[in-house]
Amino acid sequence: MTAATSPACSPKPLRIFLIENHPDTLEYMQMYLEMLGHTVQSADSMTKALAALPTADCDVLISDIGLPDGDGWMLMRHLQLPRPIYAIAMSGFGMGADQLRSQEAGYRHHLLKPIKPEELDVALEEAARERAAV
Repeated sequence: MTAATSPACSPKPLRIFLIENHPDTLEYMQMYLEMLGHTVQSADSMTKALAALPTADCDVLISDIGLPDGDGWMLMRHLQLPRPIYAIAMSGFGMGADQLRSQEAGYRHHLLKPIKPEELDVALEEAARERAAV
């Protein structure tokens, strides 16, 4: 994402849970999402995310696939939430098999790093529309 990019505005601010173990990427993603008007909670590992997510009351989960203590696919298998969540995977792994694995795990989108703001914005707009329809 670049500072020159003009972000699209989602129809409604979302509550987003972001999982990313790279500190600079986590900080930048959180700043970008907050700039769009969203509320962001975060974790830097699968273990911390699994502990925090059940009570986080989030609309959207954005998770890196490669985590220090597991992966985003494992996270989705172990995640127990009181209601469904709109999940977006992000990864440097972009082969067809990786994207299929993300879809099978329950992710709605599999975005390749470095994340393009336009692609993230489209996914968040879709999530906001679905959330508004509930």
